[in-house]
Amino acid sequence: MVVGLAVLVAVLSGAVGGTATVAPPALPVVAATPAPAAVGAAASSPGSSREATLTGRAAGSSGAATAATAANTGVPRVPISTRWMEGFYPIYATAQATFGVDWLLLASIHMQESAFSTAPGIYHGLNFARCCGGPMQFNVTNGRVSTWDLVANSYLYGRRPSSYDHMTRAHPSIYDDFDSIMAAAHLLSADGAGYPLDGSAWAAAYDYYGHDANGVAYADEVLARAIGWSQHGFCTGCGVQPVLLAAVHAAYGAPVLAALTQPAPARALAARRRH
Repeated sequence: MVVGLAVLVAVLSGAVGGTATVAPPALPVVAATPAPAAVGAAASSPGSSREATLTGRAAGSSGAATAATAANTGVPRVPISTRWMEGFYPIYATAQATFGVDWLLLASIHMQESAFSTAPGIYHGLNFARCCGGPMQFNVTNGRVSTWDLVANSYLYGRRPSSYDHMTRAHPSIYDDFDSIMAAAHLLSADGAGYPLDGSAWAAAYDYYGHDANGVAYADEVLARAIGWSQHGFCTGCGVQPVLLAAVHAAYGAPVLAALTQPAPARALAARRRH
């Protein structure tokens, strides 16, 4: 509790995050607002991407961020200082260059999972479900080979910054900013995400959370936030725009949700028709 309070004080005061001004990474693409006609593989075959690459459950459940996120706004309860975010920009940039994933998608998941690492308990222990931990809320308990185990060594593919906040002594660690964010980028890439903030990005975010109605809402919000940033600039204090959220849901989330909620016989018939 003392550590969590200290982190929040540092975020508010700007005492953590470096001394020099660090700019956010360049935007790889300005994403267009999706239209329902853009529905593709993400809608017709929900949750199928990981089976072709990595296997295992997704990273986290965003539960750690709940207490640190204002209700219905998608922004942190605590204003995030520029200096706090400057500690993450070089890591986002390395993850983007290494795994070819738009850093805005990665940052949006970072926001969703831990409110940019300001949620209580992010750097020690596990979340309320006793499954996941760290800035990107990786699952370390889902089987003999956990999701974290699958991508823990992703940090080896990129150049570690000489200094950053929350660098652990041993690697890999779910509590190390670089290790955790690089692993998340690798996982998103393996699930089909790239530079475009499109249906593939939505599907990767859906895989990251899990395949249920909550996962649909999670992917909708993550992608809508990232698209908004690409159109208007990165902004930690800007909420998810309702128009964008509705557009993303109509294009990608609604078809998947409909498939999840249809009666079991109808799902079986639909599956037979696809094969």
